[in-house]
Amino acid sequence: MPKSKTRDKVAYTPPTEPKPQKIKLESSAWVPRFMVAFFVIGLGWMVLYYLASSISWVDALGAWNVVIGFGFIAGGFAISTRWR
Repeated sequence: MPKSKTRDKVAYTPPTEPKPQKIKLESSAWVPRFMVAFFVIGLGWMVLYYLASSISWVDALGAWNVVIGFGFIAGGFAISTRWR
């Protein structure tokens, strides 16, 4: 009986999967600092507006002082979206 041919190919081995990279879920150190600073500045601006409304330059801005205060607070909320 004739001898069969032997197989010369090496068995297939699938490539190994690369290790998954870790995702950084930490926020930068400046994010909470700026967020709190904007909240405090906005609140402080509005409180000082009501306490010092008799000063001429504060009264010259009128109702815009409230808009400026809420603008700082809105800026704090906008920065808070980057906090993880």
